Amino acid sequence: MEKPYLLREKKYLLHGTLTATIVGVDGLNYGCKENFCNEFLGPQLYATVDLDQARVGRTRMVRHRPSSPQWNETFHIYCAHSISYVIFTVKDNSPIGAVLIGRAYLPAKDIVNGGSVERSLHILDDENHKPIPGHSRINVQLQFQSVSQDENWSQGIKNPKFGGIPFTFFGQREGCKVTLYQDAHISHDFNPEIPLSGGKLYEPQRCWEDIFEAINKAKHFIYITGWSVYTQITLIRDPRKQKSGSNETLGELLLKKAEDNVRVLLLVWDDRTSIQLLKEEGLMSTHDEETADYFRWSKVHCVLCPRNPDNKRSFVQGFKIATMFTHHQKTLIVDSENPNGVSEKRTVVSFIGGIDFCDGRYDTQDHPLFETLNDIHHDDFHQPTFRDSSIGKGGPREPWHDIHCKLEGPVAWDVLYNFEQRWLRQARRKKHLLYPLRKLEEMTKIVPSDHSETWSVQLFRSIDDGAVVGFPEEPEAANKFGLVSGKNNIIERSIQDAYINAIRRAKNFIYIENQYFLGSSFGWNSPDVKDADIAALHLIPKELSLKIVSKIEAGERFSVYVVIPMWPEGVPESGPIQAILDWQRRTIEMMYSDVAQALQKKGLNAHPRDYLVFFCLGNREAKKTGEYLPTERPDPNSDYARAQQTRRFMIYVHSKMMIVDDEYIIIGSANINERSMAGSRDSEIAMGAFQPYHLATMQPARGQIFGLRMALWREHLGQLHDTFSFPESEQCIQLVNSIADNHWNLYSSDTFDQDLPGHLLRYPIDVKYDGSVSFLPGTEDFPDTVARVLGSKSDILPPIVTT
Repeated sequence: MEKPYLLREKKYLLHGTLTATIVGVDGLNYGCKENFCNEFLGPQLYATVDLDQARVGRTRMVRHRPSSPQWNETFHIYCAHSISYVIFTVKDNSPIGAVLIGRAYLPAKDIVNGGSVERSLHILDDENHKPIPGHSRINVQLQFQSVSQDENWSQGIKNPKFGGIPFTFFGQREGCKVTLYQDAHISHDFNPEIPLSGGKLYEPQRCWEDIFEAINKAKHFIYITGWSVYTQITLIRDPRKQKSGSNETLGELLLKKAEDNVRVLLLVWDDRTSIQLLKEEGLMSTHDEETADYFRWSKVHCVLCPRNPDNKRSFVQGFKIATMFTHHQKTLIVDSENPNGVSEKRTVVSFIGGIDFCDGRYDTQDHPLFETLNDIHHDDFHQPTFRDSSIGKGGPREPWHDIHCKLEGPVAWDVLYNFEQRWLRQARRKKHLLYPLRKLEEMTKIVPSDHSETWSVQLFRSIDDGAVVGFPEEPEAANKFGLVSGKNNIIERSIQDAYINAIRRAKNFIYIENQYFLGSSFGWNSPDVKDADIAALHLIPKELSLKIVSKIEAGERFSVYVVIPMWPEGVPESGPIQAILDWQRRTIEMMYSDVAQALQKKGLNAHPRDYLVFFCLGNREAKKTGEYLPTERPDPNSDYARAQQTRRFMIYVHSKMMIVDDEYIIIGSANINERSMAGSRDSEIAMGAFQPYHLATMQPARGQIFGLRMALWREHLGQLHDTFSFPESEQCIQLVNSIADNHWNLYSSDTFDQDLPGHLLRYPIDVKYDGSVSFLPGTEDFPDTVARVLGSKSDILPPIVTT
């Protein structure tokens, strides 16, 4: 029997999966008497699971039987935590805020070695750690499985019949087709000769050109979800690629299709700051009100949808969610002719990824700063870093790098279902506008293709039942789909689950491009902030560092490459961006410390950057003849003027992608931060995919995923090298580091006389052998700014806004 008081316990690393069931409480002396409690009166009791101070599970609320509330809820919890206790907390959700009743503690040492554990634990008061009145107990069941006991740990995808990520809303679909895109357009001179298996060469595809074709050829429906949709953009701008209608704006194209009796439905995030009382453009300049006005009184149905929570949240909680969080999915779903014309039945084609249909997104692999201001970017000048920027004052524009994909076959229908779920929740008065189910059933899901090039694809989301219909309400049913019960709402966070599973399967290397990189705050060990208050709890950074640690311990090579923006979009010295950079620095330092400690423990003299590296992208252009001449000039003492004089600027990394062993890829809208991974904050969508006949089993994978990574490295590094085919090798990571270091030196130099030979730059931090992180000598601030590279802690902004 456990002792009814709290002992100081040693910390143990729980790295694996914890299955925890909270059965219920016996003998709870709290709240109204049994006969007077009903669904309207009495306490609303719920319980939580914490790994020390990291919350990882929460039951629904119950009102009946307050003296012995029963939940019988099971949680599948991915763990990467060094803890002393698994803590069970019982609370009452009173109108004035949650009231703590007590906590029960199960020592981590009791479960770390596996096996099933059933316990009836004393509930202790929080102040003295003594049993609460009535000596109440909470009944729990736990089973922990270490990653080393997982048959997929470090095994990659072992066979073509791999079934995908378990406990998810959408199952994995076979017989699909995936088209991968880098940037909105492929320039005519970007043609890297990348050999694939079967004697083929990789052929980069043009995203916005394909999207134009898909919209233009739709006959029945066009569905769009977006963080931002701007009607004034044009999708095709390359004079070599012009075709009938390509000079039309997106708004004109959609209006034309609607007039042809195609159902055009848009779900656009309603930026609650874009109201007249605040600022018409809104804090994020999403054009939401402008887009709604453009389509008003037309046959295009544009619904502005705020990020509302479920209906059971309090007014204050609802206001916070609606104003702080966004609908971030970027999807297009259309009906399409059947590929290869083998059937007269039409099918569904979907696009998802990181690229919004808005200004500033059109770019090529050259990522020009000044060169295209006379033509392609003259009417699409995007530069949010400088408050007074304009095409009249000239460049540099902010170049944009992104990743997107097209999905065909059964998985495309899952993207369609996601739209229908959202439309029925967020446009419920217009549900009759959806294309009829009976007509959809006449279409086909089969996509004929080369059997050897087929894909297995699974759809993932971060979303809750405030944004979709169709989630099961019963906890047992929700648990089968990996849905998380949060008090009285249902949350899906399968994107985070997909990342965790893919990292754990990884054998040799991981390549990441993402707009943000922060999280796993439970492992920061910050001396100046209380990490438990930050609550950036997703596991991705910690899973990455623990993967490297496990490989070092096993005497094996493993490399992780991470590409992020130089700073988050906006004014880099502003409070929010400095706070994000501060969280990012803490995350990176945690990871390097893990790697450094493993190297020291193994007695290796290697540097942590031989295993884990961070990069950003930038460009620097020499002046060209015939260049655009601005009619105005920025303030000569501004960052704008300095960037104009030095002719350099970052390339904004907006990708949300991870490649594992060149055999598995995740692409979507989700950033590596808590906003995107929590499920209850920003709504997101992503896909995870592999080609069953291009796996890294007996030899390295050389399918389309390999082709995309090599094309990206050609874009970023300005060259290809045989070593790049083996990213896990020490030779490769050191070569990439060397090239990126050289690019940074050229980028940050006071003088230059030619274009940068490549865009991949060392992220400007110095990493010591012990894993500590500081700024590079002479680079405390980003070039041409007064913004600190390592960020600064904010005493004003709550972490929930910036994590």
